[in-house]
Amino acid sequence: MVITMIKYPNMRKQQEKMNNYANLGMTLESDIEITNQYYLDRNIAVIHKKPTPVQVVNVSYPARNKAKIIEAYYKTPSTTDFNGIYKGKYIDFDAKETNSSTSMPLRNIHSHQIEHLSRVHEHGGIAFLIVHFKKQNQYFLLPFEVLNRFWQNQNTGRKSIPYETFVTEAYEIKFSFQPRLDYLKVLDTFYNIWLSSRISLSFFRINKSITADIKVVAAM
Repeated sequence: MVITMIKYPNMRKQQEKMNNYANLGMTLESDIEITNQYYLDRNIAVIHKKPTPVQVVNVSYPARNKAKIIEAYYKTPSTTDFNGIYKGKYIDFDAKETNSSTSMPLRNIHSHQIEHLSRVHEHGGIAFLIVHFKKQNQYFLLPFEVLNRFWQNQNTGRKSIPYETFVTEAYEIKFSFQPRLDYLKVLDTFYNIWLSSRISLSFFRINKSITADIKVVAAM
């Protein structure tokens, strides 16, 4: 009821768009939401768009059985757009679009989003962006590690992530009819590489620790 009152597209119009193949690719977020519903219906994953906390401060009642929100404010800055569970793993990501054909500006991302994704990454979750280059009409899954590298270097380096980096270090998501954006298929490839790198790093740290312990014992 509230959605209708704040003049979002009504459900009938949304359904008409969903059923019209000519209107595929309405917006990145809507395509991801439809994809998430596809995953949920087939018990592939449970991924939802995060609700944004809103403080309603003024409501009018044009009729007894109707209410219209006149004034409202966001309570807190939103972190990322989507989160959920896939194959027992927590995933958290944001959706970004760019009109540039050469890069994605880092100003499209907020510091609190980087902080949030960094914490997810540190705790063993899978953090990433899904980025749409509108002019190329290409979609990419950008791992947090790549995003964070450019973010940390922006004060001394460039303030955008070049398109070439997406081609070489991100993972392209092909657009289709069902599901719209099968990013979990791409995530499987990325996760296998990500997991292998983490295992290799863990073995390296263990071996380094054992070597150090052996040296200490030998010195005694």
